[in-house]
Amino acid sequence: MNKEFLTIGDKIVDSKILNKHFFCDLKKCKGACCTMESDYGAPLRIMEIAEIGRNLESIFEYLPEHSREEIKENDFWEEINDGAMTRSINNRDCVFVYYENDIAKCSIEKAYFDKKSDFRKPISCFLFPIRVGSFGGDILKYEEYSECKPALELGKKKNVTIAEFCKDSMITAFGKNWYNKLKSFLE
Repeated sequence: MNKEFLTIGDKIVDSKILNKHFFCDLKKCKGACCTMESDYGAPLRIMEIAEIGRNLESIFEYLPEHSREEIKENDFWEEINDGAMTRSINNRDCVFVYYENDIAKCSIEKAYFDKKSDFRKPISCFLFPIRVGSFGGDILKYEEYSECKPALELGKKKNVTIAEFCKDSMITAFGKNWYNKLKSFLE
């Protein structure tokens, strides 16, 4: 694919999403996307704040004590530049991180998979490594991190592109019809 960006339906899509290989390798990255150094955690949509709040009691079950205390004292999110973000613990872990062995995992998603919550996780997390920006409409870009190098290697080995890896999250975010349009560029 020669173009850097493509128009697919009403979205502008980074061509890397269609041709770059990617498949998370948690054994090697240790859940780095949930623990990157930052004052904030993950971007949130306003409607997601209500969804998380409604399921917070179930999510609490999986959180370490320091995260529970942070949420009780300061809430789980904060407003930053007209947007919402999850809080960060010690400028590193998202407030919803728990550790299984030495791998950072999401307590929101754990509660969902244990059928204790009906909210899977923020779409910004679900779409990772895709980030959605706005420029008169949605722009989907591949966000590259050195911590994800093992995912690039495993994706190449499994022959899975970012678009294929993120299929479920893109269908959740943009609908099956839109994903089918994107898929036609893969074939």
